Amino acid sequence: MPVMCMTMIASINIFNIIAPVYGLFYKHQKTMFHEFLDRVEPALNLSEYSTAVDIGCGTGALCAVLHERGFDVTGVDPAEKMLNIARKRNKDGKIRFVQASGLERLPFEDKSFDFSLASYVGHGLKEHERQLLYSEMSRISRHLVIIGDYNQKRSLSVDIAEWFEGGDYFNFIKTAEHEMRSSFREVIVFDAGPRTALYICTPFKTPV
Repeated sequence: MPVMCMTMIASINIFNIIAPVYGLFYKHQKTMFHEFLDRVEPALNLSEYSTAVDIGCGTGALCAVLHERGFDVTGVDPAEKMLNIARKRNKDGKIRFVQASGLERLPFEDKSFDFSLASYVGHGLKEHERQLLYSEMSRISRHLVIIGDYNQKRSLSVDIAEWFEGGDYFNFIKTAEHEMRSSFREVIVFDAGPRTALYICTPFKTPV
């Protein structure tokens, strides 16, 4: 079995286990995402768009916030138990949730959405996995790919947490912008918090 698939399976298993813990913080996450979008929306200028897909949506907090702001939203996550919580929270059934991985071809046609997002997904992946994710997000997005993740400003607590998590955080924060420039036509980096960056990417017009 390919190494990438083994990594994916291990990651999915972990997120299925911790899904109930994530569920406890759903309302807090929604509040944080609302506050975050209030700060950064002027830079993103999302008002001209209508459809969005959240890759690695977890329990669906960001999807809910986008839906409340008038977007037609689809959430994608490979962890079934995360999606179970997301669907239960989606009481009116207006947000579509799909079990799939951004490291494989997603079940959407080319340029299906005005914009795609991934929040704190990239740093947990290996470099070759990030390239797969970026390529797929570029394929399905018409106008923007928005990646929210760490910037280069480190803190001891984050270093310790990410070391235990076992992702690729330490390499990601050094090479994130450079990696993205090989997958998108343009990348603009916007500091959105003390240790948070928004990587605002313009997808290729046709898949590469």
